[in-house]
Amino acid sequence: MRMLKIGLLLAALATPLLPRGAAAEPVTLNFWVAWDPVQAETRAAQAEIAAFEAAHPDIRIKTQTIAYDALHDKLVTAIAGGDAPDLSWGLIEWLGEFNRMGALADLTADAAAWPDRDKIYPNALAALTVDGKLLALPNYLGLRGLLYHADMLKAAGIAEPPKTWTELVEAAGKIKQATGKNGFGIAGKGVRSPQELIMYLAQNGVSLARRMPDGKYRNDWADNPDEMKRATEVFALYRQMLDKDVIPKQAAGWGWEEEDTNFALGQYAMVVDGSWMRSRIDQNAETMKDVRVAPPPAGQKAATFFEIAPFYIFRSKHPKETWTFAAFMLGHDFQSAVYPDRSPRSDIEGDAVWGQPFTSLTPIGVSFPPVALGSITRDMADSIGRVLLKNEDPASVAAWLGKAINKSLRQSGEISTQ
Repeated sequence: MRMLKIGLLLAALATPLLPRGAAAEPVTLNFWVAWDPVQAETRAAQAEIAAFEAAHPDIRIKTQTIAYDALHDKLVTAIAGGDAPDLSWGLIEWLGEFNRMGALADLTADAAAWPDRDKIYPNALAALTVDGKLLALPNYLGLRGLLYHADMLKAAGIAEPPKTWTELVEAAGKIKQATGKNGFGIAGKGVRSPQELIMYLAQNGVSLARRMPDGKYRNDWADNPDEMKRATEVFALYRQMLDKDVIPKQAAGWGWEEEDTNFALGQYAMVVDGSWMRSRIDQNAETMKDVRVAPPPAGQKAATFFEIAPFYIFRSKHPKETWTFAAFMLGHDFQSAVYPDRSPRSDIEGDAVWGQPFTSLTPIGVSFPPVALGSITRDMADSIGRVLLKNEDPASVAAWLGKAINKSLRQSGEISTQ
């Protein structure tokens, strides 16, 4: 007993004493974001985080704003240097890469115990789950709908937006004749171009890479003539849109900025885009007053790109506090204040114009397979350029892309031999 008391006394002496009434220093969480400072959702998020800190005096949130174009490389560098933030915004395209780097926390147990788990769309969580482990959380959804200028369609005598690729091409011809403007717009390059391409592939029943029984992935177009035929039809659609003046000639070189800006200005009639376009109304009130939303035109089946912008939770020194903050940002109050039109929560549908038409598309959303995508998405963008800029044969481009995908999977060690 005497030895026990001595041990306790020594332990107490080794513990720094705080002044009477003083609290322990709060835990600081580093949170990397890609906010646009002029957007209302940024101000809403900042106000919600301030409220979180007031309610949790033991936690402080240190945000660092980094443009999306630079965020990926900064995260990779930080991970490699053992200096990753506690959590960060990101793109779902990075999931496979970060997982292979061993950088992500396993959130499975925390999410299972979280009372609001059943409020999150199941396919959003499934897309962020690899080998049974939940490795990220959905920040917001970037579902894509067909945005259209109703006045342009009306001027062309079109009663309702096109539902199929064939109707899209036909409608564009009528719009061009009636208004002198192109009927449709695309992003021919940049981060959005592979997102649009995977949507068209999914609409034609084509998978970018299939998960095989060994748990790895392979593009099987070359082994499946019907699959190759349907992939070729997608690239033929791009060629047709250019040849028939469905899209502006310069769209082959557009990134997302040009695609969004020109639609907001009323330079063309239709685009497959996201609910974030609502933020452009203030600056383009006159040219966007007639904008409406419908499901994207389909090929063989209905599908749209399911952009799940994740919160990446890294292997933090403060897992409990990091989860507390992440769960707060997925809570009803935060989501309804910041993302009322694109929340991953099924109990926040948004309004009748910019919310429900997008959230209703969640069941037909498709996303990228959870593999290292760096060179794959670049090759997808290159394949569009091969068709639109180099005038290469759609069948040859489809065959080239299938081989390029498997080459990338082989280099990353994710290629299946089955």
